Amino acid sequence: MALSISAVVLLAIIVFLLVKKSGLKAGHAIVCMLLGFYLASSTVAPTIHQLTTNIAGMIGSLKF
Repeated sequence: MALSISAVVLLAIIVFLLVKKSGLKAGHAIVCMLLGFYLASSTVAPTIHQLTTNIAGMIGSLKF
């Protein structure tokens, strides 16, 4: 059975856990989120998208 989860949902869960368990401050999480929005609108965005797509493809092709 394959489990499909959005990268945004997965990252949101990780940030939530870091805020609750590891002492990440909410202000730091907001700054990281704003950095993500600015990166998404920059010229680096296609490269980041291609990198994450390739990594997701490699992880998806792993057989256990």
